[in-house]
Amino acid sequence: MTSDVFDPLDRTRFPIDPWALRETRYDGTDLGVTETLFSVANGYLGLRGNVEEGRDAYAHGTFINGFHEVWPIHHAEDAYGFAKVGQTIVNVPDAKIMRLYVDDEPLLLSVADLRRYERTLSFRDGVLVRELLWRTPGGKLVQLRSRRMVSLAERHLALMDYEITLLDADAPIVVSCEILNRQDGQDEFHVPSAAMGAGWDPRRAAQLPGRVLEPVSKWEGSGRAVLGYRVAASGMTLAVAADHTIETTDSHEMRTLVDDDIAKHVYRINGTRGTTTRITKTVSYHTSRVVPPLELIDRCRRTLDRAAESGPRAILARQREWLDAFWERSDVVVENQPAIQQAVRWNLFQLVQAAARAEGAGIPAKGETGSGYDGHYFWDTEIYVVPFLTYTSPGYARNALRFRYTMLDAARRRAGELNQRGALYPWRTINGEEASAYYAAGTAQYHIDADIAHAVSQYVAASGDRDFLIREAIDILVETARLWADLGFWRRTDNDDEQFHIHGVTGPDEYTAVVNDNLFTNVMARANLRAAVRNLRWIEEHDLDAYARVLDRLSLTGEEIEEFARVAEAMHVPYDERLGIHPQDDDFLSKELWDLPNTPPDKRPLLLHYHPLVIYRHQVLKQADIVLAAYLQGDEFSLEEKRADFEYYDPLTTGDSTLSAVVQSIIAAEVGYAELAERYFRSALYVDLADLHHNTDAGVHVASLGGLWQALVAGFGGLRDYLSVWSFDPRLPADWTALEFPLTLQGNRLRVRVERETITFTLETGTAQRLPVTVQGRHLFVTRGQPLAVPLDPPPLLSGHPSVRDIVGTLREDGSVIQATVPSLPTFDDDLVT
Repeated sequence: MTSDVFDPLDRTRFPIDPWALRETRYDGTDLGVTETLFSVANGYLGLRGNVEEGRDAYAHGTFINGFHEVWPIHHAEDAYGFAKVGQTIVNVPDAKIMRLYVDDEPLLLSVADLRRYERTLSFRDGVLVRELLWRTPGGKLVQLRSRRMVSLAERHLALMDYEITLLDADAPIVVSCEILNRQDGQDEFHVPSAAMGAGWDPRRAAQLPGRVLEPVSKWEGSGRAVLGYRVAASGMTLAVAADHTIETTDSHEMRTLVDDDIAKHVYRINGTRGTTTRITKTVSYHTSRVVPPLELIDRCRRTLDRAAESGPRAILARQREWLDAFWERSDVVVENQPAIQQAVRWNLFQLVQAAARAEGAGIPAKGETGSGYDGHYFWDTEIYVVPFLTYTSPGYARNALRFRYTMLDAARRRAGELNQRGALYPWRTINGEEASAYYAAGTAQYHIDADIAHAVSQYVAASGDRDFLIREAIDILVETARLWADLGFWRRTDNDDEQFHIHGVTGPDEYTAVVNDNLFTNVMARANLRAAVRNLRWIEEHDLDAYARVLDRLSLTGEEIEEFARVAEAMHVPYDERLGIHPQDDDFLSKELWDLPNTPPDKRPLLLHYHPLVIYRHQVLKQADIVLAAYLQGDEFSLEEKRADFEYYDPLTTGDSTLSAVVQSIIAAEVGYAELAERYFRSALYVDLADLHHNTDAGVHVASLGGLWQALVAGFGGLRDYLSVWSFDPRLPADWTALEFPLTLQGNRLRVRVERETITFTLETGTAQRLPVTVQGRHLFVTRGQPLAVPLDPPPLLSGHPSVRDIVGTLREDGSVIQATVPSLPTFDDDLVT
């Protein structure tokens, strides 16, 4: 496969640029996608890529991480322990709007005569720039340039400006700078259909009835406007404030209007030919769960006062400095592959936009680019996103994991509701309470406990952050281990051995629900238990006082710790001798095989065309399950087992989840399916950029972004980290000349360069004089100031790809023959339906 074979972007519209996403032609047919792709955010505040003029939109969006409304979940048939309260991210007042009128004619991009158009999102400075040449209905040429930025250095700050130049004639100009609250379902002209854009789809997030943002305060003075709100049911509070300045030699005046749901600064300018007018808008948002809006207004004032003192130029310079440092420790270089390089950097840039300033909150599945998944946090964060942060920006990883620590009491309560000891983290949440109404594919995914513990254990080992371990992380490890020890049960085998089993759970594959001994869950639970024991023993060995405090606050005994160890080593890991694979669960292999190759394309994804019970009765996967276990706990599987498992399960995986491709790419590369690994990688690379799953309009797929980094570094770079043994066994794609990436390991930056026959390590920063690495089984040390080049043995290579046909005809343990079918769909004669 050559690099230019699969490039799904229209390069006449989106030209290749290794450090930016550029759009050279306006197209209103895919506004929802481009609004997502051109979003700017910082992990706290996000602005969708809506046009400044406000009217042309698919879905207007300004989001603050964790700022939400709650609502009662009404179950058609209720039962004890069902989730009771839903949570939905709130679309906050929109401060992006800067409407333009020339000769009293509005600029509307959907109908405008645009002689030139270009929009650029720069990955180097985090600024969205749009440049237009507009021929007005009266025939005048107007040059426009706008900039928009959400500060990564200043969490609560956004900056935008708007430049207008009349090129060939004088004309009156009006610019209306607005903060507009659309949350009540109307725009400022009280037109409901115009509030959220023509494409607003209530299925993407819960519809919130009635008024959501209740006005509390409003005022204006000296070019500054402020609005304050309280969320009706959740009680959360918000303040938004904006400063406005104008730079022009033309005569002008400003008029203001501040009402409950709108604050306008309207500039009337007597525009002259050749004069450039710049209007700058500096915006601050502050939110809280408990602080009154008036206090938040004071915080907005302080943020804007500092911004005014430094000025836009300094704010932009700090943004560039911040991103320079980020790219220095995070950039993944794919040499001589410009299209891939552009897409990789867009993915990494969006990833840091979702995570960098999430302080005190989680990382939503859509970041702050859309309302998809209601703004909820999932296990996706710990498995797909936190590893990227752990090995590049460990401080951000710590923030994400500390957020899970703050949710621990709620997780304890949830475990109690389900009659378990320890803690059970919610499947999907914003405020710490379970928000998943469908328990079979939600709450039953107990593996989220082990996923969080995995991320905690990995972070502590890779960062060396023992302070976090002793004070907080150990509590997570112990309480999640408690749940597993209490949830499972003992059984004696025919050989008189004791085994520990876990029943009634759902693994990552949501097309198989509420099963016994799901392999992923059991393997990850074992790792969770071992991590608790291992870290408790480390604390005991290194800090007896701290160990005593841990035992006291967790009411933990030595007997219970020994129980954790005994349960872990007795954990049942199912294996089918006849097929030579690990069953996904106790019952999976007894089901009928779904014939994916012969499933009509218009019946995909399956969850939109088949009842869950139909899907549950078949061997078919929404996403990688055992394959994911083989990656995360790879030292527990032999290479032969990984290959056999991959060859069985890969053909059964629909890819209906964006979480599949990255993991399949990693394991395909490891076991030798090089072309298949690259195919899956490219699918993941363009999930959002090419809207491959047809839902990018609801926001970026943050987990896929993080998984893509792992596909590069772990898949092609061959990195594995098992108990702080950093090993490398690269699998460079055939047409790549080199892959280079940095890793932060216990405070030291190690640069890794993979070429066809060599891997080179350079220890760049940190206090260590040397770091241990393992390359294809050889234990080596990288010494500061002495790059280490290690020759590589050729990796295994397998031709073709696994197929359902390879499975058909094999025998189950009971002797029955495995066959593949496609469930038939009934047809109805409408004339017979009464």
